[in-house]
Amino acid sequence: MLFHSGEFLFLFLPATILGYYLLGRTGVGLAFAWLAFCSLFFYGWWNPRYLLLIGCSIVVNYAGSRALCMLQDRQSIRATRAVLAFLITANLLALAYFKYLGFFAAQWRQLTGVDLGLGNVILPIGISFYTFTQIAFLVDTATGKAREPSLLAYILFVSYFPHLVAGPVLHHAEMMPQFGDAGALSINPENLAAGTTVFAFGLFKKVFVADGVAPLANAAFAVGSLDRLSFADAWLGALAYAIQIYFDFSGYSDMAVGLSLLFNIKLPINFFSPYRATNVIEFWRRWHITLSRFLRDYLYIPLGGNRRGRVRRYVNLFVTMLLGGLWHGANWTFVLWGGLHGAYLIANHFWRFATAGAGLPRRFPRMYQGMSWAVTLLAVVVGWVFFRSESVSNAMAMLRGMTRFQGLSVSIGSPSELVLLAGAGVWALGVPNTNQVMNYFFGWEGDRDPITVRWRPTGIWAGLILGLFVLSAFAGLTGRRTIEFLYFQF
Repeated sequence: MLFHSGEFLFLFLPATILGYYLLGRTGVGLAFAWLAFCSLFFYGWWNPRYLLLIGCSIVVNYAGSRALCMLQDRQSIRATRAVLAFLITANLLALAYFKYLGFFAAQWRQLTGVDLGLGNVILPIGISFYTFTQIAFLVDTATGKAREPSLLAYILFVSYFPHLVAGPVLHHAEMMPQFGDAGALSINPENLAAGTTVFAFGLFKKVFVADGVAPLANAAFAVGSLDRLSFADAWLGALAYAIQIYFDFSGYSDMAVGLSLLFNIKLPINFFSPYRATNVIEFWRRWHITLSRFLRDYLYIPLGGNRRGRVRRYVNLFVTMLLGGLWHGANWTFVLWGGLHGAYLIANHFWRFATAGAGLPRRFPRMYQGMSWAVTLLAVVVGWVFFRSESVSNAMAMLRGMTRFQGLSVSIGSPSELVLLAGAGVWALGVPNTNQVMNYFFGWEGDRDPITVRWRPTGIWAGLILGLFVLSAFAGLTGRRTIEFLYFQF
């Protein structure tokens, strides 16, 4: 069930909201039980068989968390570590089976000629997100930062439908106080208006912008056309995909936040204008914010972070990004994408260290910032070529087209698609993002740039949002756009 579909917009969502607030009059338990039931129903709509998978994952991890709490109370440090290691391993093995077994079987067949006969393993939607959410919870429980005695609250924490299939990766400390708050069960007109607004923004970004430029990217990355791409076509394709994934992910992040606000629950923001970053370090503080936070807190820092010298810090950065790339998918292109960003981060940190006393940013601030932004965006676009390509050879063919000047003739894309691409670029770089307009910064650790446009629950805003919602819903329901969120596959 996708967020643009008729069954979601006109059946599932209204029924879920109505039941939530009606049952909320009787107390917290029934209302949140209803929300948990609806979340599992939402997940099972895609494939009911995988309800067993997420159900087993929830039960095993909840039981494991209770065991960790008991061991902590007894101050059994060694046993706590052993149980935590077992639980993390079990979660990662389940993820590896569904996400990577087919990939490794294909590599083994290619190397040895032996077919392991594993068949086609279907990747369950959202498994990466609810697995990482539970691993974070287990680590926090083992270190005394989290404790959840209620099975119902834990089920809702893991299965909460706005985040379930494509993030964000949740922290227990951010969400559980909200799920236990009786105040969340009272209708809040401003939250309903704000949630509807944010959802409409996200739906419009996805349906009209991301899917509007998708044909450009698809035409350029089509395997049969890679060797024939002109210089201009290659760059148009790369930029189109950069815009497509930007507005796809930004749109989904808005929709998740907006849906959650309808229930008076705040999700952490997951996206904050990353293409305005002036270095790769800043880019990763703005792109997939909750995944970056997870990788930092539960992989980079446990590896040693920056506490063991500069060389070890660079190794930790590279390993973290390499595994972050592999998390996105079972393909060498994702591994190379992660490794490339690891190299970018190493170069960024080394540049900061090498130029710390030069004072270049202070002497030429505008020129330095402009050059830094251009280099960063170029590096990110080159990385997206690997991320989008079906194979390493296809990625290299695209990069050859981008570096082999053969004139500026354009053979892909209609005039309307090219205009949309240009307008979307201006939007991504020069227009205040949704979080700024809505004054919504839950979970954001960076600066809040001042802007002049602020949302208010006025008639003008209501008319604008109603128009965006109707146009987007109509496009989705009439099949004018083939909508499939890119991050569903991760």
